[in-house]
Amino acid sequence: MKRKEEGLQNLGNKTGYEFDYSPDVLETFENRHRDNDYWVRFNCPEFTSLCPITGQPDFAEIRISYIPDVRMVESKSLKLYLFSFRNHGDFHEDCVNTIMKDLIRLMDPKYIEVTGLFTPRGGISIWPYANYGRKGTKYEKLAEQRLMNRE
Repeated sequence: MKRKEEGLQNLGNKTGYEFDYSPDVLETFENRHRDNDYWVRFNCPEFTSLCPITGQPDFAEIRISYIPDVRMVESKSLKLYLFSFRNHGDFHEDCVNTIMKDLIRLMDPKYIEVTGLFTPRGGISIWPYANYGRKGTKYEKLAEQRLMNRE
């Protein structure tokens, strides 16, 4: 099946960037390997958002790892979505949790985790981590284990 037939709008087209938070740019496609569990990891080393108090830019590396079920996030749409935080004012912890919740709503993964490695401000780095495992499954237990074993 061709990706265009799956309704993908951004892949292969000229890139139009959103300049404020826009979860509407996210797109999915069908997971062709639902018969086995596997990890998908995205790394965005140039994430930017704005401090909601000072308006100053915050810089981070955003790491997203998930175990897909039926739908998967398309990478170009994810890039456009993460770019849309550029002029969005939110605290580091809020950015990470918002990203995770938007991706859960979008694709209903079996498991997902999002880490933000924000660069220091005033000599302090903040590295928020959020995760989710589907309730009532082994993935819920995986989420608990991974959360409790974080450094």
